[in-house]
Amino acid sequence: MRNIIVTSMLALLPFGATDARAHAFLDHAEPRVGSTVQTAPRELSLSFTQDLEPAFSGAEVRDANGTRVDQGKAKISGSSIHLGLKPLSPGTYRVQWHALSVDTHTTEGSFSFQVGH
Repeated sequence: MRNIIVTSMLALLPFGATDARAHAFLDHAEPRVGSTVQTAPRELSLSFTQDLEPAFSGAEVRDANGTRVDQGKAKISGSSIHLGLKPLSPGTYRVQWHALSVDTHTTEGSFSFQVGH
């Protein structure tokens, strides 16, 4: 019986791995996740592991008080999101993003970065 279960699990393993790769995960960001930058960025750039559906993907940047500091609608091209930023003062900023890959899988997440000391 144990051999049947193990064999069945091994047979299904490739299907689970394919499904996991079918999501658009955040690959890297600029400013980087958790980083401290000395000069305030003018743009947030997010790169994902798959192409995105522009109508259902986006991001927001908020300051420590929860006020939006981005310039509105993000520009989405291929696997990237670009979002203009208002002039930022020293402090901590929170990025919230959501992405729908072209194969209809959704992901979302958040991270912070700091400007100044």
